[in-house]
Amino acid sequence: MGSIADPGELVHPEPPPSFDDFQRQTSLMTSCTLLWKELSDHFTSLEQDLEKKSAALKAKFETLDNETKLFMDELSQRESTLETTLSMALKKVEKTKKEAIFAAASKENGENRDGEVDDSVGVLVRLKSYCIRMDFKNFWGFVVVRKKELELLRQEIPKALGECVDPPKFVLEAISEVFPVDIRKCAENNGGGNLFGNDLGWACVLLLESLIPVMVDPVLGKKRMLVTPKIKERAEEIAEIWKRSLEERGGIENVKTPDVHTFLQHLVTFGIVKEDDLELYRKLVVASAWRKQMPKLAVSLGLGDKMPDMIEELISRGQQVDAVHFTFEVGLVDKYPPVPLLKAFLKDAKKVATSILEDPNNSGRAAHLASKKEQSALRAVIKCIEEYKLEEEFPPESLKKRLEQLEKTKAEKRKPVVVPANKRTRASTGGPMPPAKAGRLTNAYVSSFPAAPAYVRSPPYTQYPAGMPTYPSPPAIYGHGSRSPPYAYSPEAYPGAPLTYPAYGAYGNGMAPASPVYQQPYY
Repeated sequence: MGSIADPGELVHPEPPPSFDDFQRQTSLMTSCTLLWKELSDHFTSLEQDLEKKSAALKAKFETLDNETKLFMDELSQRESTLETTLSMALKKVEKTKKEAIFAAASKENGENRDGEVDDSVGVLVRLKSYCIRMDFKNFWGFVVVRKKELELLRQEIPKALGECVDPPKFVLEAISEVFPVDIRKCAENNGGGNLFGNDLGWACVLLLESLIPVMVDPVLGKKRMLVTPKIKERAEEIAEIWKRSLEERGGIENVKTPDVHTFLQHLVTFGIVKEDDLELYRKLVVASAWRKQMPKLAVSLGLGDKMPDMIEELISRGQQVDAVHFTFEVGLVDKYPPVPLLKAFLKDAKKVATSILEDPNNSGRAAHLASKKEQSALRAVIKCIEEYKLEEEFPPESLKKRLEQLEKTKAEKRKPVVVPANKRTRASTGGPMPPAKAGRLTNAYVSSFPAAPAYVRSPPYTQYPAGMPTYPSPPAIYGHGSRSPPYAYSPEAYPGAPLTYPAYGAYGNGMAPASPVYQQPYY
C-alpha cells in the first residue's frame, strides 16, 4: 500500500509546461487541421465527381429516351405510311400493266414503229415506251448513241424510269453489258470483234444517278429507299465482282476513271457502302480526283473524316486544283486557302513547260507541248476562280491575257504558207513545171535535161584518124535509155551548122503526134 502523505508536509506544485511542449502541441494541432482539410477536400471532390457522373448518366438516359422516342415515332410513321405506299405502288403497277399491254398491242399492229426523234417530247416518249415494256436492251441502245444530248437525257430519264415496274432491276440489266465486266471486250477477245469499242461509263453513271430519285419513298423520302432485298443483294454481288477484277485491270492506279466512277456511284445509289472498304474507296477517289463528281461522291461514301489527308495527298501530287474542289465541298477553305494553291499550280505548270522546252528529245514539238501544257493550266485556274467567285482575291485578267497571247501565237503558226501564183512547181520534187499550154503545141517539148551544147568544127590544123571506133551508148538514167543513138566521132560528121539529133519520139518521124512525156529532173 502506498504511504499516506502527511497533512503537515509541504506539497510542491508541478512545474509549468515548457515552451517545447507548447510548440509540440501547436504542431500537432496544425497537422490535424491540415489532415482534416485534406480529407474534406477529397470527399468534396468525390462528391463533385459523383454529381458530374450522375448528370452525365442522366443526360445519356434522356438522349436515349429521345432517340428511342424518335425511332419509335419513325417506325410508327413508316408503319402508318406503308399501306399508303403499297397502295400507290399497286396503282402504279396496274397503270404500267395497262400501258405495257397497250404498247405491245400497238407494236403488233405496226403503230409503234421506231423512228427518229428530234425533240425532248419524242425522246421522253421513246424512253417511256422502253421502260413500260421493260425493254432494257433497246433502252440502253437508245441512250448510248445520244451522248451529245446528255443534258436532255439527264432530265428525261428519271421521268421514264418511273414507268418501270422495277426500276432498280431495269437499270442493273441495262448496264450489265459493261458493268461490272465489259462483255464487249470478252467477245472481242474471243474473235467476235468489238463493234462498240467506245467507253460507255458515262451512260452507266447517268442511269445510276437518275435511279436515285426514282427509288426514293414518295412519303418518307430518302429515309426509305424502294429497293427489294433481292435486288440489293444482287447489287452487292456486282460490287464484289468488280473489286475482284481490280487486279486484272492493273490495280487501282491503272483502272480507268469511268469504271471507278461507275463503281462508286453504284455503291452510293444502292446504299451498299462497307466500313471495311473505306481505305479502298479513299484510294479510288484520290486516283480519279480530277473527275467533277468525286468530291460529292467522297462525302456520300463516308470519307468526310479522311478528307484532310486526301487533300494533303492531292497537293503533294501536284493536283492543287482538284484539292481546291475538295476543300470547298467539305468546308476546309480556312485550313487550305484556295488562292495559294492555285498560284502554286500555275508555278508548277510553268516549270513543266520550261523543262519541256529544254528537253532535247522533244526539239521538234517542244514549243507546241509547252504551250499546250501552260494553256491547259491557265484554263483550269480561270474556271476555278469563276466557279468559286475568287475574283477579288485572285483577279483573272492577267491569266486571260496570257492565255490569249498563247492562243494567238498558236494560230499564227497554223497559218498556211502563201505560194506566189506565177511560180508553178512540181508537187513531188519541187522542180520547175512545163508551160501551162505545153500539151497543146506540137513543138513545145520542154526537156528537164540541160540544153544540148552546139558542136562546131575543130580547127583545120587538128588531124583525126579517118576511122574512129563507135562510142558505146551512155548508161540508162532513171529507167530511160539514152536521148540519142550511138554516134561515130569523125571530123566529117560535123558540118558547119550544129548537129541535129535524130527524131525523138513522135517529133519529125512521120508518125502521128503523141502527148509529150516529161522526165524527172536530176535534181
